Amino acid sequence: MMRILFVDDEVNILRAQQRMLMDMTDQWEMVFAQSGREALSLMAEKPFDGVVTDMRMPEMDGADLLNEVMRLYPDTIRIVLSGHSEHELVLKSVRTAHQYLAKPCDSEQLRSVVGRAQGLRGILADESLRGVVSKMTTLPSLPDHYRDMMLQVESEEGSMNVLGKVISQDIGMTAKVLQLVNSAFYGLAQHIGDPVHAVRLLGFNTVRSLVLSAHVFSQLADGTAQIDFAGLWDHSITTGTIAKRLAAAEGCGQLFQEHALAAGILHDTGKVLLAVNKPEKASVIRFLCAGDAASSPEAEKQAFGTTHAEIGAYLLGLWGLPDPIVEAVAFHHRPADCVAATFTPLTAVHVADALEHARRQAPGPCAPLAPDAEYLARLGLAERLSIWQNQCLTGVQ
Repeated sequence: MMRILFVDDEVNILRAQQRMLMDMTDQWEMVFAQSGREALSLMAEKPFDGVVTDMRMPEMDGADLLNEVMRLYPDTIRIVLSGHSEHELVLKSVRTAHQYLAKPCDSEQLRSVVGRAQGLRGILADESLRGVVSKMTTLPSLPDHYRDMMLQVESEEGSMNVLGKVISQDIGMTAKVLQLVNSAFYGLAQHIGDPVHAVRLLGFNTVRSLVLSAHVFSQLADGTAQIDFAGLWDHSITTGTIAKRLAAAEGCGQLFQEHALAAGILHDTGKVLLAVNKPEKASVIRFLCAGDAASSPEAEKQAFGTTHAEIGAYLLGLWGLPDPIVEAVAFHHRPADCVAATFTPLTAVHVADALEHARRQAPGPCAPLAPDAEYLARLGLAERLSIWQNQCLTGVQ
């Protein structure tokens, strides 16, 4: 049973939430607080799995509350419940909230968000590692990308198209803009997977606020784990490009192609998280981030008790990215473990990752990664591999 804390200074809203969720009492232990101070006092007495908070409250607003929750209880799921008129407050919480819900929020939507977060815990069983990942407010960006982004947002002639292109070339920036644009706060009819599309929808001024006011992007510190991050970024962006081409070759629609692109860009997010948070294991991480080490999940499990795929999927799932993206990240090295029996963004990313590694043919102790032949045969796609190689690698740098 999950323990969920609801926080709102209006007692009538808390009562309405309690009535709305009455049928969840067999799955959730729900506690209600009328202020941030009361919420922190309750959390000090007994831990909670999740906090759902209003933003506009006296003394301590929702953003300040979530800052404290993240500092004191990093493993707790942090959800904002806010009105569309509170745009500035939502931007204030963009670094600390995992997800954003818009008022009025129906019970089904709230159940879905909390239930999904609960299910994600099974991906990452290690509590301490969950805490480390949950505390991540942003993924660091390459210094050159960060500089180019800053030039755009600080320039009076900054271009939205150029800014979108810069963001689409960076793992950390892509993850964060997709987190925000796919949140219920923006109420879009369908999920977005293309970072350039996301920037257009958010608008230049919103992205500028994220950069300058919310400080939602950060750059990698010099010498982080002494890893070739530029190579990792290049592999990830190219994998996304190939995955999108694979989806197009199979006649998939625009949204499917966007999901394949985003999942390809983000499939090695877990490696970035490990490098930033586990510098004491720099030699292991260097090996794992090398282009020839993609087929070494055993080495990751021995060092960290899990793999970069599960770590990345856990974070992206907490951030509310669409299920096809999270699924592709989680299973990109073992697609046969996924129940889907058709071509999905996972299929595209799994094959694209393998083709990209083989294309590089980096020397090293590990054999080049190959697509799972049994998995492709199960989907009736084994004969498509040579066609994909010819069609989708053409022109890739």
